[in-house]
Amino acid sequence: MPSAPFLPLLCPICRAPLDFGDAVLAAGRPALVCGSRHSFDAAKQGYFNLLVGKGTVFEADTSEMVAPRFAFLESGHYRPLAEAVAAAVAPVLSGGNRTILDSGTGTGHYLRVLLDTVGAAAAGVTAVGLDISKFALRRAARLNPDAVNLACDVWQPLPVADAAVDVVTVIFAPRNAAEFARVLRPGGRLVVVTPRAGHLASLARQTGMLGIGADKDDRLADSMSAHFVVESADNLDIPLVLTLGEAADLAFMGPAGHHVDRAAIVGKLEGLAPVIEVEARFRITVFRLAGPAG
Repeated sequence: MPSAPFLPLLCPICRAPLDFGDAVLAAGRPALVCGSRHSFDAAKQGYFNLLVGKGTVFEADTSEMVAPRFAFLESGHYRPLAEAVAAAVAPVLSGGNRTILDSGTGTGHYLRVLLDTVGAAAAGVTAVGLDISKFALRRAARLNPDAVNLACDVWQPLPVADAAVDVVTVIFAPRNAAEFARVLRPGGRLVVVTPRAGHLASLARQTGMLGIGADKDDRLADSMSAHFVVESADNLDIPLVLTLGEAADLAFMGPAGHHVDRAAIVGKLEGLAPVIEVEARFRITVFRLAGPAG
């Protein structure tokens, strides 16, 4: 069972508090149960499916997309980004009995580095990871068994209590500003990672990946302005030296994975030098709640 000093979850059906039930399934897996007796059993891979009704209309990442993402992140190429995010949120998580929500947790690699950095077990940090892809969550639950990993749709009311979270992290994932503002405590922080103009530009030209608009940062701030103000924004550039296989994984693990197959990407890269040099460009934006309470 995940380590959760304080579980800030709500039932997606009735919005009553949701907690681990007293009974454990015969297979040894826990269940999340509310006072109205709605119950959500853990999948055998360790995550909980809180998609109810018609589920989600959004296209979740497939197993074929998740596998290269896991391989690429496992190689450590984006480790400096994970460490930078961890450094940005660590001060907010100090003091014990803190809660972090990783929205769009994917394979869980960024959350893993964050929890290791802050010493989550010793600090009494509760971690919740959300994603709509069951294939990503299978990986995340194995990587972060100390977190509560949930399948849910970020565009629906989040299964999280009001003012219950100290930090929300969103790394290359959709942003529901109103819901993030609802679940954050006064003094909490929202950390958003986005690619900057020129991100993987040389690889994008070879593979047909979408480029990053020069106005992306302004659009991010505008989309959050009803609920948040920017506290800080820092750029991070990571030079990458990749094999052709790693470059294909990197191209396929993004939005392009929904439109082309990996073999097509590999075909576009064949004939190039055996090593590809490209630069990843990120912006790490820290938001606080708008108004006196922020």
